[in-house]
Amino acid sequence: MKIFKLLFILFVSTTLFAQDKNPQIEKLAASFEQEVIELRRHFHQYPELSNREFNTAKRIAEELTKLGLEVETGMAHTGVVGLLDTGKPGPTIGLRADIDGLPVTERTPVPFASVEKTEYLGDKVGVMHACGHDTHIAMLLGAAKVLTSMKDELKGKVVFVFQPAEEGAPTGEEGGAELMIKEGLIDKYGIEVMFGQHISSGLDVGKIRYKLGGIMAAVNGMTIKVKGKQTHGSRPWSGVDPITVSAQMILGLQTIVSRQMDLTKEACVISIGKIKTGTRNNIIPEEVEMLGTIRTLDVGMQEEIHKRIRRMLTNIAEASGAEVDIDIHKGYPITFNNVELTKDMLPHLYSAVGEENVLITNPSTGAEDFSFFAQEVPGMYFFVGGKPLDVDQYDAAPHHTPDFFIDESGMLNGVKTMSYLTLGYMNK
Repeated sequence: MKIFKLLFILFVSTTLFAQDKNPQIEKLAASFEQEVIELRRHFHQYPELSNREFNTAKRIAEELTKLGLEVETGMAHTGVVGLLDTGKPGPTIGLRADIDGLPVTERTPVPFASVEKTEYLGDKVGVMHACGHDTHIAMLLGAAKVLTSMKDELKGKVVFVFQPAEEGAPTGEEGGAELMIKEGLIDKYGIEVMFGQHISSGLDVGKIRYKLGGIMAAVNGMTIKVKGKQTHGSRPWSGVDPITVSAQMILGLQTIVSRQMDLTKEACVISIGKIKTGTRNNIIPEEVEMLGTIRTLDVGMQEEIHKRIRRMLTNIAEASGAEVDIDIHKGYPITFNNVELTKDMLPHLYSAVGEENVLITNPSTGAEDFSFFAQEVPGMYFFVGGKPLDVDQYDAAPHHTPDFFIDESGMLNGVKTMSYLTLGYMNK
């Protein structure tokens, strides 16, 4: 009985110790907060699309060099890696932030709003950090400042990974986490564990959400080309209308999700995001091109959905006298949190923001190429609150929209959490 009491006391004291605030992390993170905000505003004002983050990478490298870190540039085109080597034996920990913006024209009223313009898929578009990657860069630079300042108290190595092209490389190019791995990031630096975080416009500032196992969906892009027979708009019977056929396909795709998949098992999504066709109002065109996305949280369901998409679209085309070409792209795998690692690190999330502020989340149908890192080494990925407390959850603008907004006070928790996780893993 005495042994059990001793074990219980040891367990409780260890848990409480793990949740204790680290005064040095708290003090340093607070001292760097304004710098982190200023960095975020810079990156927000000057966003760049995937594989084109040239100026972004240059500024990141400058900041890492100021800290005296060993810096590598040009990995996966525009990736930047900073190495903090304590000179003492210990683990090698990877901390990752994504750095690319999106083809979205900003509408937020902030004074540092983006006015960048570029061309994307043949269209002139605005460029915006509409998914919070600017905050990810700033938070990881903040963590680098904290951990570098604490170098004498650390052991092992910390690898700060600033990864381009999370939103997907341009057509015909490689990019992102997958290319960084292909170019040897994990092996070169000996990374044995990876941590990543994502700001959330719908989660209250001060909160963190996590999940054991699969936290974000696998994603596959999809290109569908429907070929009909061009004719005059006044005589549709003399041709094959690919627009009408495409409309039937779009509606049909939704029945795969709503009527053919067991949604009590896992969620899945099929969405068409772009349709390109036609030249004028009275010409039925020859071809329609549709771009879409498929999101799945189960490998078996993923394979089944792909099969059903091909079968359904082929049959609709044949029934209408059209032809269809379906290209389902490779995409990203499920983002999977290593269960043992996540359980071990949970007390350090508590230390960073308080146990009452650490919440379990449902899996997201969003996708993340952090998943490639988590396939190579144990990984842990979580969400950091960025929603102002006076904004209702349902009024917060979603990610990837022109009105996407982040309360900058939420970034301090991102800086602290990465720092606590690093220290916690080193002393595990």
